[in-house]
Amino acid sequence: MSDEAEDRTRAHVFVSGRVQGVFYRANTRDAARDRGVDGWVRNLDDGRVEAVFEGPRDAVEGMVEWCHTGRPSAVVEDVDAEYEEPEGERGFTIRR
Repeated sequence: MSDEAEDRTRAHVFVSGRVQGVFYRANTRDAARDRGVDGWVRNLDDGRVEAVFEGPRDAVEGMVEWCHTGRPSAVVEDVDAEYEEPEGERGFTIRR
Protein backbone atom coordinates (compact mmCIF):
# COMPACT_ATOMS: atom_id res chain seq x y z
CA MET A 1 0.00 0.00 0.00
CA SER A 2 1.34 3.44 -0.87
CA ASP A 3 1.79 6.20 1.69
CA GLU A 4 -0.97 8.15 -0.06
CA ALA A 5 -3.44 5.27 0.30
CA GLU A 6 -2.50 4.85 3.98
CA ASP A 7 -3.22 8.53 4.61
CA ARG A 8 -6.72 8.36 3.09
CA THR A 9 -9.71 8.28 5.38
CA ARG A 10 -13.49 8.44 5.10
CA ALA A 11 -15.93 10.42 7.21
CA HIS A 12 -19.68 9.72 7.17
CA VAL A 13 -21.36 12.90 8.38
CA PHE A 14 -24.88 13.92 9.39
CA VAL A 15 -25.57 17.65 9.76
CA SER A 16 -28.70 18.91 11.50
CA GLY A 17 -30.22 22.37 11.79
CA ARG A 18 -31.44 24.72 9.06
CA VAL A 19 -29.30 23.12 6.37
CA GLN A 20 -31.81 22.48 3.59
CA GLY A 21 -32.97 25.13 1.14
CA VAL A 22 -29.90 27.31 1.82
CA PHE A 23 -27.52 25.89 -0.84
CA TYR A 24 -25.70 23.85 1.84
CA ARG A 25 -25.19 20.88 -0.52
CA ALA A 26 -23.78 23.02 -3.35
CA ASN A 27 -21.41 24.80 -0.98
CA THR A 28 -20.36 21.46 0.52
CA ARG A 29 -19.57 20.16 -2.98
CA ASP A 30 -17.55 23.26 -3.83
CA ALA A 31 -15.63 23.18 -0.53
CA ALA A 32 -14.85 19.48 -0.97
CA ARG A 33 -13.65 19.97 -4.54
CA ASP A 34 -11.47 22.91 -3.43
CA ARG A 35 -9.82 20.62 -0.85
CA GLY A 36 -9.45 17.64 -3.21
CA VAL A 37 -11.92 15.54 -1.23
CA ASP A 38 -14.06 12.87 -2.91
CA GLY A 39 -17.54 11.73 -1.90
CA TRP A 40 -21.14 12.92 -2.02
CA VAL A 41 -23.79 14.96 -0.20
CA ARG A 42 -27.60 14.68 -0.07
CA ASN A 43 -30.67 15.93 1.77
CA LEU A 44 -32.53 13.50 4.04
CA ASP A 45 -36.29 13.43 4.53
CA ASP A 46 -35.88 14.31 8.23
CA GLY A 47 -34.29 17.70 7.39
CA ARG A 48 -30.67 16.69 7.92
CA VAL A 49 -27.90 16.66 5.33
CA GLU A 50 -25.83 13.48 4.91
CA ALA A 51 -22.35 13.53 3.41
CA VAL A 52 -19.40 11.23 2.83
CA PHE A 53 -15.92 12.69 2.55
CA GLU A 54 -12.95 10.63 1.37
CA GLY A 55 -9.40 11.75 0.87
CA PRO A 56 -6.25 12.78 2.73
CA ARG A 57 -6.86 12.75 6.48
CA ASP A 58 -6.20 16.48 6.99
CA ALA A 59 -8.50 17.46 4.11
CA VAL A 60 -11.31 15.19 5.34
CA GLU A 61 -10.96 16.53 8.88
CA GLY A 62 -11.08 20.04 7.39
CA MET A 63 -14.37 19.21 5.65
CA VAL A 64 -15.87 17.88 8.88
CA GLU A 65 -14.87 21.14 10.58
CA TRP A 66 -16.29 23.11 7.64
CA CYS A 67 -19.66 21.40 8.19
CA HIS A 68 -19.96 23.04 11.63
CA THR A 69 -20.46 26.44 9.96
CA GLY A 70 -20.97 25.64 6.28
CA ARG A 71 -22.77 28.32 4.36
CA PRO A 72 -23.47 31.68 6.08
CA SER A 73 -27.26 31.31 5.64
CA ALA A 74 -27.26 27.86 7.28
CA VAL A 75 -27.86 27.36 10.99
CA VAL A 76 -25.95 24.23 11.99
CA GLU A 77 -27.12 22.69 15.26
CA ASP A 78 -25.11 19.45 15.24
CA VAL A 79 -22.52 17.56 13.20
CA ASP A 80 -22.21 13.83 13.79
CA ALA A 81 -19.16 12.31 12.07
CA GLU A 82 -18.02 8.71 12.06
CA TYR A 83 -14.68 7.77 10.54
CA GLU A 84 -14.56 4.62 8.40
CA GLU A 85 -12.30 2.77 5.99
CA PRO A 86 -12.18 4.44 2.53
CA GLU A 87 -14.33 2.80 -0.14
CA GLY A 88 -12.73 4.40 -3.21
CA GLU A 89 -15.02 7.37 -3.87
CA ARG A 90 -13.96 9.40 -6.91
CA GLY A 91 -15.09 12.96 -7.53
CA PHE A 92 -17.70 14.78 -5.45
CA THR A 93 -21.41 14.77 -6.33
CA ILE A 94 -24.75 15.96 -5.02
CA ARG A 95 -27.13 13.03 -4.70
CA ARG A 96 -30.87 13.50 -5.03
